[in-house]
Amino acid sequence: MPKETTIAYTLDPALAGHLAAARAGDHNEFSVLAEPYRRELQVHCYRILGSLHDAEDLVQETMLRAWRRLDTFEGRASLRAWLYKIATNACLDALDKRPRRALPPATHPPADPRRPLAPPVAEPLWLEPLPDDLLAGAEENPEARYTTRESITLAFLAALQTLPPRQRAAVILCDVLDWKASEAAECLGATPSAVNSALHRARETLAKKYHRRETMKLAHADERTRALLDRFMRAWETADVNTLVSLLKDEATLAMPPTPSWYRGPEEIRAFLLAVPLAGDAQDRWRLILTQANGGPAFAFYQRDDSTANGLYRSAGVMTITLDEGAIFEMTLFTNPELVLKFGLPPVM
Repeated sequence: MPKETTIAYTLDPALAGHLAAARAGDHNEFSVLAEPYRRELQVHCYRILGSLHDAEDLVQETMLRAWRRLDTFEGRASLRAWLYKIATNACLDALDKRPRRALPPATHPPADPRRPLAPPVAEPLWLEPLPDDLLAGAEENPEARYTTRESITLAFLAALQTLPPRQRAAVILCDVLDWKASEAAECLGATPSAVNSALHRARETLAKKYHRRETMKLAHADERTRALLDRFMRAWETADVNTLVSLLKDEATLAMPPTPSWYRGPEEIRAFLLAVPLAGDAQDRWRLILTQANGGPAFAFYQRDDSTANGLYRSAGVMTITLDEGAIFEMTLFTNPELVLKFGLPPVM
């Protein structure tokens, strides 16, 4: 165990007291130290893994490993950095056993809207959405290569997932969190030169695969953007396909994990909408609630339950929207009813 003077020098005296009590076996004192970092560790694990569900599991694993190894914390770095090291390596261990995650446009060719949807892929292959609420209080670092919000966009995450795990971790540590190569090397158990080499290769790959799009907080959205989102919501709820299509860019895409089927272009998307979600008399079939996910606007979507007489709407999933030059560039419908709970929304409305 390190000397108390070392701990006091590294930590605030009050935190040093919590650390001493935690090392003596008081789990509540450990929680005082570690729990303030839970949310940012969850976002960190999400960036590495591409899955909110997996990130929650890995943060739990991180806390368990930290509690068990608390005597190994020597105070040479901050407690935050020590927890990030544990979380990063827990994620890398997990990636040894799991396939990389993606979105359907990266794994399958465009589908024909005149043919049935492909069956869902049950394996955990797809990226998952992240509620922007998890970024509350996150600090922006103007020196970082990627902003906090940009680094959780689906486009950035999809590009990240193409990198080998250790390159992925190096980019997140150095280009998102703005750690020095020497700090990342300590975290990854590597040399600074190895980290710099990994960063060089990763940046070359990202330059080819990642294209920046708009990110925004809804509270800061301009009048034109708010009007577009309002038109989109009303058009979906009233089954106004013409209006929906008019809001799309020519190269727009629509994807619906866990099915690998996806569509490109306004006319193909129109055909799909008329064939599946807005087929027949679709007026009032859907209800949408505006929210925020992955650095941009999103909607929780609910489907009318026609088996009941009271007009209930049950959650169907979360739809993320990517905007580009004042139009919709991507729609990704994550069709999982349980997702709305992650956004603090009710399962029934």
